[in-house]
Amino acid sequence: MAKKKVGRPKGKTGQPKTPGSGRKKGTPNRLTADVKAMVLEALNDVGGAEYLAEQARKENPAPFLTLVGRVLPMQVEGTADDGSINIKIGFK
Repeated sequence: MAKKKVGRPKGKTGQPKTPGSGRKKGTPNRLTADVKAMVLEALNDVGGAEYLAEQARKENPAPFLTLVGRVLPMQVEGTADDGSINIKIGFK
C-alpha cells in the first residue's frame, strides 16, 4: 500500500507572491548569457561570418543548417493579401 503524502503541495508556501518580485520577463539566465558570449567570442576568433559560410559550403553543412534553424524566428506570418510568404535562401 502506498504512503499518503501529508502537508502542503510542493511549491506552495501559503503566502501570496509579492508584485514585482523575481526576475523580469525576458531576462536571460546568467549562465545562458555567459555561454552565448563565449560562443560569439570563439566564432569571432575563427573568422566570424566567413568561417560559418565556409562550414556551410564545404565542411559541415548539416550542423550549419541546424544552427540556422535555431536562429530563425519560430513563427512567421505572411504580408500578402492571401497570407502567403516567400522565403528565398541561397548559397554562393
